[in-house]
Amino acid sequence: MTALNDQSCPQINILGIRGIPGNHGGFETFATHFATYLVAENVPVTVYCQAEEGTSRPNRRSDDWKGVRRIHIQTRTRGALASVEFDLRSILHVLSEPGVDLVLGYNTAVFCLLQRLFDRTVAMNMDGIEWKRQKWGKFAKAWFWLNEWIAARICHLPIADHPEIANHIAARGCRRSIVIPYGSERILDASLQHLKPFGVRPDEFFLTICRIEPENSILEIVEAFAAARTGMTLVVLGQLRVGNLYHERIRKAATDKIIFPGPIYDPDVLRALRFHCRAYVHGHQVGGTNPSLVEALGAGNAIVARDNRFNRWVAGEGQLYFSGIDDCVAALRAAACDSQVIASARAAAKRRHAEDFTFDRVHSAYLTALAALPPAARKDAGPGTETMPAGHLTRQTVPVRDTVTGKAARSPEQNRDRALQQPRESAPLAPADIERQS
Repeated sequence: MTALNDQSCPQINILGIRGIPGNHGGFETFATHFATYLVAENVPVTVYCQAEEGTSRPNRRSDDWKGVRRIHIQTRTRGALASVEFDLRSILHVLSEPGVDLVLGYNTAVFCLLQRLFDRTVAMNMDGIEWKRQKWGKFAKAWFWLNEWIAARICHLPIADHPEIANHIAARGCRRSIVIPYGSERILDASLQHLKPFGVRPDEFFLTICRIEPENSILEIVEAFAAARTGMTLVVLGQLRVGNLYHERIRKAATDKIIFPGPIYDPDVLRALRFHCRAYVHGHQVGGTNPSLVEALGAGNAIVARDNRFNRWVAGEGQLYFSGIDDCVAALRAAACDSQVIASARAAAKRRHAEDFTFDRVHSAYLTALAALPPAARKDAGPGTETMPAGHLTRQTVPVRDTVTGKAARSPEQNRDRALQQPRESAPLAPADIERQS
């Protein structure tokens, strides 16, 4: 196994997701790949998985999936409340487990207070700025705002997936985070057979994959594609719901060259669509490192992306960016007509992916960080106290660049040294004009 500082890594318990194998979103996909990576490294790993909802007498069971121990937990409630109940039941169970807890997302961080009370060691991926999302009501936003505030203060190691997320939580008094983005595989080939159901041919269609919500710019992308008249097809993977006013506007704006197959989770079909598309269109207006954009880089796609500091850090130089519909029309036409632009963008995408987003780099960074944590928290380590001594890590996490200065970001060791030398800020969280990751 991989030995860090001549110490074996403790058991890692992964919480906060629906389960593995993942077909729901970025966290589930990450957990699926990271858990199997840990098995290959001979690190014991347990993943908590949400089972049946609405059962009168919830129970739990365990099984083995590719060497990963899975704990399946049922809930009495359904829907959103079931997710909250599942998180609480998972934390109550993990209190008696050995090892380090990796919590993916802060949506129910209030329950993690139990982990601290029982001297658990908690690392937490801070996700995006959930309370800024447009789709949530006032109560939900207040809940997420409170849980973000709690998470930044109680976990031993906050993990940001993007430098701007690290900047956000630093502004709220948490200056000890490290930055580790999402990773993806490198797609080198894919079967043409999977394109036939969509009626598209290689290099003659554009692709976008996301939740169909206003903050992902899908209406603007559809309107721009209709106006661009490239002669190619736009494939939009995502759920369109009947009765949703925004979705109805998208349907009305679409032409017969824009198709909506719905959400697709088959990995072979997704590989084929990514690998053979002319370019990947990414309309996310705000947020951290988006997994679908990283996967597009891994497929060597040319990128047409909404112009903001989040997308520019991920996609990098050499891609096409737009700020409005007119810009998007121009970018789509350039991608459709200029083969030199496409070739250059594809080469840049491959380089960018190799720099920061390979599975090996990301998983190694997580394992290094988690192995450096003690398997049980010291009793003198209160909320907001750094538990990793300076210099404890022997391998750096994925290198990142500061998006404000353009200089290399501090390494985890430098972040810890700086945190240990400076007093902790504890100003209360307050809503700010911070953009949200989709």
